[in-house]
Amino acid sequence: MNSGLLNSTRDYLASLFDLSGKTALVTGGGSGIGLMMTRALVSAGARVLIASRKLEACQQTVDSLDGLPGSCVALQADLQNEEGVNSLAASVAQHCEKLHILVNNSGRSWGAPLEQFPWKAWNDVMTLNVTAPFTLTRQLLPLLSLAATREQPARVINIGSVMGTMPQGFPAYSYAASKAALHHVTRILANELADQHIAVNAIAPGPFPSNMTAFFIDNENASEAVRNSVPLKRLGMEPDIAGLILCLCGAGGAYISGAIIPLDGGMTAYRSPGIGQGIEGMY
Repeated sequence: MNSGLLNSTRDYLASLFDLSGKTALVTGGGSGIGLMMTRALVSAGARVLIASRKLEACQQTVDSLDGLPGSCVALQADLQNEEGVNSLAASVAQHCEKLHILVNNSGRSWGAPLEQFPWKAWNDVMTLNVTAPFTLTRQLLPLLSLAATREQPARVINIGSVMGTMPQGFPAYSYAASKAALHHVTRILANELADQHIAVNAIAPGPFPSNMTAFFIDNENASEAVRNSVPLKRLGMEPDIAGLILCLCGAGGAYISGAIIPLDGGMTAYRSPGIGQGIEGMY
């Protein structure tokens, strides 16, 4: 490949995925899938604000990303209550004049048998996984609107889950219900905010290595069972989420809104044997 063609190819790819000059907020951006997305956005040139309850952990993430094309800023936020959400929105406004990308990634889970599932655990999960991203999005609308144009809308990306699309408690009943609710909120906001040139989508990941999934990742038998439950027979990896987040945030994602995108190795599309098992030879 000659140098002119190579440069042309690079320019074309950059036009699709380069995020230089863009500002993003990733809640829970210092660990797990959040860290994977943060690293992708910073690598694409974005200035990324990350927020979680543990400021020191966020600062360690910032330090680990030094030298990449973009930059990263650590913020502290407790999104389990309204005051914490409002405080984060105010802090973001102090750090940027407009916000191009909001990734609502912070979340929590709780597992217990159906007969023992606690009222408080249900409410705590719903608050962080549904109420907080809805409220934070609402509070940041002025900054998102300032970054939005018809051709390049601002982006809101909610991190849902495969468990929000499949009727299985597993036994994280409130987590599954909260992610289904977040998927529906995504569709509602996609309609509500389209006139403001704000695109709203959700990613519904299957099993990825993270603090939330450590309970089975660290158990060889459980980890193998989870892998076997995925049609592609593996857990998610960083390139899987990195490529998708860059698509949604870049020029290639400007015409996508209201989508719940499965990132689950085929889990939601899997066809169980059902009534067709064993009858193929009859035709």
